[in-house]
Amino acid sequence: MHIVYCHPSEDSLTAEVRDAFISGLKDSGKTHTISDLYQQGFQTDMTEAEYLRDAYYDNTLPLTDDVLVEQALINASDALVFIYPVFWTEAPAKLVGWFGRVWRYGYAYGAESNSANIPDNSSIKPMKVLDKVLFIACAGNSRETLEEQGRLQSMENIMLGDRVHDRAKHKELVLLGGTERSDPSRREAMRIQHTKTAYRLGENF
Repeated sequence: MHIVYCHPSEDSLTAEVRDAFISGLKDSGKTHTISDLYQQGFQTDMTEAEYLRDAYYDNTLPLTDDVLVEQALINASDALVFIYPVFWTEAPAKLVGWFGRVWRYGYAYGAESNSANIPDNSSIKPMKVLDKVLFIACAGNSRETLEEQGRLQSMENIMLGDRVHDRAKHKELVLLGGTERSDPSRREAMRIQHTKTAYRLGENF
């Protein structure tokens, strides 16, 4: 499986959730690869050339090495896991930009995602249908609050409905909420609960 991790600080609950999830994987004998988007300095701004490639459905235009690496890591895996914090009902801008640059025409969508239609001079390989995609999102607000406000449904619509859609056989978003810092005792209780949940998710993935 491949993990896409996105958080600007190692001093965070999200980093602990990542580590707990990976511990669960390892303890159950599973292997993984990981893209740490902040650590590797992944470029999130789409260039004009990248925009034109998608806007004109021209999959003969080359892709950059960083995008090709991410696409190859996904195609070498059967499952994909995203671990990130919730910023303004969305993933961090760096992860949103990752989707914009990696989910390219001819790879994640478009007629040329059928390998029979890919020209010989194209650098792109079509995206495989994954067995499972899991999103683990850490939020300051509680799950109940996000559900009442309709924001959890918005997250699911974007991540599961739009970004995954039919690119995986099974898809799920797990929200780990109630992590804001105004109540230290509650935050600590949620930290313990969420890291245990993350470990079980990795163990049973």
